[in-house]
Amino acid sequence: MALLNFSRKAQAGKPVNPVVSDFLRDFSIEVMPRTAAKVDRFQDILPAETRVYIAHIDGTPIEDMVATAKRLSEEGFDVMPHFPARIIENKATLENWISMYQGEAGVKQALLLAGGLNAPKGDFDSSMQLLETGLFDKAGFSRLHVAGHPEGNKDIDPDGSTKNVDEALSWKQEFSKRTDAKMALATQFCFEAKPIIEWADGLKASGIDIPVHIGIAGPAKLQTMIKFAIACGVGPSLKVLQKRAMDVTKLMLPYEPTEVVTELAEHKAANPDFNIESVHFFPLGGIKTNAQWAQDNGAQAPASHSS
Repeated sequence: MALLNFSRKAQAGKPVNPVVSDFLRDFSIEVMPRTAAKVDRFQDILPAETRVYIAHIDGTPIEDMVATAKRLSEEGFDVMPHFPARIIENKATLENWISMYQGEAGVKQALLLAGGLNAPKGDFDSSMQLLETGLFDKAGFSRLHVAGHPEGNKDIDPDGSTKNVDEALSWKQEFSKRTDAKMALATQFCFEAKPIIEWADGLKASGIDIPVHIGIAGPAKLQTMIKFAIACGVGPSLKVLQKRAMDVTKLMLPYEPTEVVTELAEHKAANPDFNIESVHFFPLGGIKTNAQWAQDNGAQAPASHSS
């Protein structure tokens, strides 16, 4: 089992691993309206045209989501708002949201997911039902991402199997053949490379050729990481964090994703047809901290520094 890198922040000027640098090219990152509001200028911390997902938490007004999308779009970023099925009341609401995003922020990309609610607020229960409306294709969306679960999902498969998740992936694979949009699986974050590699290879073996954008938790305090991991239903790889937390002398050291990213990058370099094509960051310790880590490890310079 790979040990994670819990070392203190590396000194500036450290040599960059070119394999990691290549793997971090075109990374994406996730924000919420309230976290985005804390950033003065995204151009100062993110590379130009970075894909920025905007997480839609239940209770967030659509107007706040659209305003954040507009701001990011005007700063030159590729905006991908979440469309959580269970908080969308009906087809008319979905059509209105799409219209608002496109009319005010020029949005052409979306992440479709069931959402965190136990019961739907309206007509939709899954991302598949959103796709089936045909509204995203009708609006000319260029990218449609859906969720992937390297360690399964107990909300979808309460019995601990992957039966329902697998069936959904097969449906999404078939849908990918009839949509003009490019599709990808954006996954939950996990902390070990080996299970990720096995899961990704298993997808390919079962005929799923939708590219994977692997979820990676950005630098954060260990306590913060464990809290989010439990809340988000992270699977067996959570034991890596729990084992680390048992060492009181290291409890205050920050978690950094150096180990898991390096292992995945090296696997990708050795296996160019590996189906993970991009890294998607969950900035659990802050957007600026995550963006700085990416830059320190070879990602492109922020937009305002690269002109």
